Amino acid sequence: MISAKLVALVALALVSMAATVACRGARPEPTASPSPSASASPTPTGAARPAQGADNRPVILFAGTSLTAGLGLDPSEAYPALVQEKLDAAGLRYRVVNAGVSGETSAGARRRVEWLLRQPVAVLVVETGANDGLRGQDPEATRANIQAILDAARRHAPPPRLVLVAMEALPNYGEAYRRRFRAIYPELANANDARLLPFLLEGVAGDPALNQPDGIHPTAEGHARIAETVWKTLRPIL
Repeated sequence: MISAKLVALVALALVSMAATVACRGARPEPTASPSPSASASPTPTGAARPAQGADNRPVILFAGTSLTAGLGLDPSEAYPALVQEKLDAAGLRYRVVNAGVSGETSAGARRRVEWLLRQPVAVLVVETGANDGLRGQDPEATRANIQAILDAARRHAPPPRLVLVAMEALPNYGEAYRRRFRAIYPELANANDARLLPFLLEGVAGDPALNQPDGIHPTAEGHARIAETVWKTLRPIL
């Protein structure tokens, strides 16, 4: 259960981010194209492509926003790369792919999911919606986009195991909006047999020591905390 204090801290960080975006101009949303950005490379984050032969380990695909991409950090410091280290240390033969794209909305994630799923994926971790909430998008549109992503995953044979990462909305859109937005994630997780990760930034949001100067994107230490949170949800399904 996310505490009211923690939600308030996240809200303050998001308000700060919103002000920064307003001053600089909104980042254009990624558009559909035959190939995604370099952030969605099929090479595992923080690892080099094998010199000879294909890496045939089952893929754990992290589809997300700047929080997953590791904005402001070296790719090896982002939490997906740290999850790869935990997999290796545990002797679990999986290959992490970081498909995080900064500034992406759930609509953008929906447009590129089929491209991402061209490779066989054993586990799909979906982290999207934070930028929807930042913009005050209708929660039903966000819900529909995430459902379409999960539907696309289930159409593959065999379908990947699913992990859905819950996000929070800004307080300035009103409590009714926040409740509608918050409800998206547990309801979709239950309806789609997906594991719910209740809050990606647990223990990180609102802590200046764990966040970059913008107040929303975690530092390398913050990503290490996030990796621990993700691992607790991910490890039992591997």
